[in-house]
Amino acid sequence: MAAPAPDPQPASDPVRGTSPDPGTDPDADSRPDADAPPGPDPLTVPSMSAGPDFVLRPWEMSDLPLIREAAQDPYIPLITTVPSRYSDRAAEEFVRRQWDRAATGAGYPFAIVRSRDRRPVGAIGLWLRDLPEGRASIGYWMVPYGRGQGVTRGALRTVTGWALRDLGIPRLQLFIEPWNTASARIAVDVGYRHEGLLRGWQQVGDERRDMAVYGLLNSDGPVDGRAVASN
Repeated sequence: MAAPAPDPQPASDPVRGTSPDPGTDPDADSRPDADAPPGPDPLTVPSMSAGPDFVLRPWEMSDLPLIREAAQDPYIPLITTVPSRYSDRAAEEFVRRQWDRAATGAGYPFAIVRSRDRRPVGAIGLWLRDLPEGRASIGYWMVPYGRGQGVTRGALRTVTGWALRDLGIPRLQLFIEPWNTASARIAVDVGYRHEGLLRGWQQVGDERRDMAVYGLLNSDGPVDGRAVASN
């Protein structure tokens, strides 16, 4: 996974990265401000092929089994809003949050789905909080039965190419814990460059953790892979 989505790894361990999960502050004042400017336009989350075997699509209520699996992972709930204690109600709220993020212009949340049986295996999101400064971040996570099949690499390549080419975003970035060598390797394979270490960058559980930052500029050239619209 990649920051916020996130992991040391023997090959059998989850590939994790981390990109901060936006809009999760429970103490944030949500009262409407009559003097506030209009918010960003709603976003339409497309469906895209992520290689021959997987598809990226908007979240559905049928994805609750994926959230149940993710809730049992010791790491995914620490870096996302996946509930650490599963219930159908909490899982439904998670799906609605993904819909809300698109509706409020916060970003594009995708479920990663296996084509042959339509089984969801993970998530990836393109987050636009810093878009006014010309940059966006990507986060992703994968449950155990989706790992080891090249899914993360294909999903990251697809979203990266789409964001740079179709959306014209000048800079994309990933935040990955330094011990997460598998996720770092995937980032480099897709074309991201390791740019440095941010000390105490992100709250993970009860502690502040360092994050390695990986960046890719629109001017760096084409990404190996193309996002293909899927009906």
